[in-house]
Amino acid sequence: MRRRDFLAAGTATLLTSAMPVPAALAQTAANNRPGLAMPPVLDATEKGRVDLTAQYGSTAFFDGAVTRTMGYNQGYLGPVIRMAPGGLGARLHNELDVPVTVHWHGLLVPGAHDGGPHASISSGASWSADMQIDQPPATAFYHTHAHGRTASDVYAGLAGVIHVTDGRDDDRGLPSAYGVDDLTLVLQDRRFDARGRMTYDLSMMDVMHGFVGEVMVVNGQIDAIAAVPKGMTRLRLVNGSNARIYTLFMSDDRPMHLVATDGGFLDAPIALETLVLSPGERAELLVDFGDGRSVALMSGGDPNQGPMGMMGRMRGVIDRVVDRSFTVLDFAVDDTLPTRIETVPDTLDGTMPDLESANVRTRRVSLDMGMGPGGRMGSGMMGPGRMGRGMMEGEGFRGPMMSGMGVFGINGRPYDMDRIDFEVGLGTVERWIVESPMLAHPFHIHGTMFQVIREDGRAPRPEHRGWKDTVLVTGEIELLARFDQPAPADFPFMFHCHILEHEDRGMMGQMTVS
Repeated sequence: MRRRDFLAAGTATLLTSAMPVPAALAQTAANNRPGLAMPPVLDATEKGRVDLTAQYGSTAFFDGAVTRTMGYNQGYLGPVIRMAPGGLGARLHNELDVPVTVHWHGLLVPGAHDGGPHASISSGASWSADMQIDQPPATAFYHTHAHGRTASDVYAGLAGVIHVTDGRDDDRGLPSAYGVDDLTLVLQDRRFDARGRMTYDLSMMDVMHGFVGEVMVVNGQIDAIAAVPKGMTRLRLVNGSNARIYTLFMSDDRPMHLVATDGGFLDAPIALETLVLSPGERAELLVDFGDGRSVALMSGGDPNQGPMGMMGRMRGVIDRVVDRSFTVLDFAVDDTLPTRIETVPDTLDGTMPDLESANVRTRRVSLDMGMGPGGRMGSGMMGPGRMGRGMMEGEGFRGPMMSGMGVFGINGRPYDMDRIDFEVGLGTVERWIVESPMLAHPFHIHGTMFQVIREDGRAPRPEHRGWKDTVLVTGEIELLARFDQPAPADFPFMFHCHILEHEDRGMMGQMTVS
C-alpha cells in the first residue's frame, strides 16, 4: 500500500531520510499534536510602514529542548507583512552579532532597496528605505541574504512571508479570512539532535546536495494539525527550506486548484494532482474540504536526495520501487469555523505573461558543480574551519575549503562581489537559457518576473505558466524576463541557485540594470 492511500498518525511529519530520527523525538511527536498557528500579522496597508528587528530567540520545537534561533521581530521566523501598492517605508535594525540583510524576494523594487549581499547591515546598525510597491497582489518572501551565511541564518529563522494585497479578494471569490480559510504555510525541514535541539552540521554531501532535514516543520511547528472550515480553503504555500524540493499532492487525490504563482494570480484556476515547489517558490491553492473528511497534504521524495546520490535524476526509477512520500501537514475540518466560499471561481483577473519576441538578447546561464581536482569553492567562503557547528551558537557557518570538490559557480565562475557578470538595459526583454548539468536547481532572478517558454524542450508545467521569479531547472529552461527596475553597480541584482548551500558557495552572479 502506498503512503498516499492512508493517513499516518502521530509520526506523519517525520521525513524519509538517511539520518535516523531519535526514538524520543518520534514519541514526542506522536503524543502531542497542537493546532497549527498562523504567523502574526504586521499590517502596513494603512500606515505604509514596516519596522523589523533581526534578533536572537530561544525556541522549543520539542518540549524541554531549547534551541538558540533567529527571527525578525520574534524568536523564530518573522511576521506576515501585509502591504498594499503605494509608498512603503521600511526599516531593519540588527540586534544580532553577525551581519544581516532583508531581501524582498518577489517584490519589484530597485537594486538599492532589494536587500542583496551588498546591503549587509552590521551588528547594531540599521537600514531604511522609502520604496514604491507597484505590482499585482501576490504572496512573496523575505529573508536574509548576507553572502556566506545566507544558508545558516535562514535555517536559523531569518525569513518570513509577504502578502501584497489590493483588498479585492472577496470580489474575486477567494477565501480571505486570515487563519480561517486563508492559511499561510511556511514549509521547512529541519534536523534535531537526540535532545531535540535543532542542528545545522554540514557534511560534504550536505554541501553538494543541499542541507535537508528529517523532520517536517510548518510555521515553526512540528506535527501540528491545521483546522479548516467545511468548504473552500486557500493555501498560500512558501517553500522556506534550504534545499528540499517538494512534490505536493493530497492524500486522497482530491484536486488542488492553482490560483497564483510567484508573481500573482492566474487568469483562471488550474486543477492539479501534483505541485512541484522548490526552495524560494510560492504557490496559492484552493482545496475543497466540503466533504468534511480529514486529509493530508503529502510530498514525494526530493529528486536531489536518496539512494542514487548525485544521480538524482534517476530518482524516478527508485521511487517506483521505494515509496519515499511523507506527510507535510494534516488537515481536520472544524464545523465551528464559518464557511465563506464553497466553489472555485471560474476566472481570475490575473494577467498571464506574454513576452514572446524574436528581437531580444539571448544569454546562456549554466549552473555548475565542477568536480575537477584542485577546484576552489568560490568567493565568500570564510577559510578552513569546522562545518556548521557554530550556527546555533551564534557564530554562523564556517568553511570549509574542500579541495578536490571543484567549483560551485555560474558559467564556470564562482560568485565575486566585485565582478559584474551581466549588464542589462533598463526596460528591455531578454531571453535566458538556463541549464543544470547536475542535479535539479531552483533558479531565482532578483528584480524581475519572468515567463517560462520551454522546459526541457517541452511546454512548461502548469505551475510554471504564470509569472515567476524562481523556477526549478532539471535540465534546461528557456525564459523571457523584462527588466523594469534599475540596479547600479554598488547595488546589483543577483541571479542564483536557491539551494542556499550552493548560493553561499558561489552558484550566484550579479547584474546591473540601467
